Amino acid sequence: MKKSSRSQAEKEIASFFVEDIKEKTARQIKKIRTLAMSNNLPLKEYKKQFCKKCLNPYKNPKVRIHNQIKSVTCENCSYISRWKLK
Repeated sequence: MKKSSRSQAEKEIASFFVEDIKEKTARQIKKIRTLAMSNNLPLKEYKKQFCKKCLNPYKNPKVRIHNQIKSVTCENCSYISRWKLK
């Protein structure tokens, strides 16, 4: 796989997340994550759209908010992702 330039990788990542993520596969998400890591690009808010463990997009996650912490439970693998609310 040929390494692309940083700006080209940014465009590819942005165009990937513009489309509906619910129709993406774990393999496609893993490819984009690898592209971002190889070019040292942060995914920022994009990484909240898919499970950290199984890399499947959230389709109908269980969301809980308690003490300014948002907990999202993956319906696929039951992994709980937690983020602080601002």
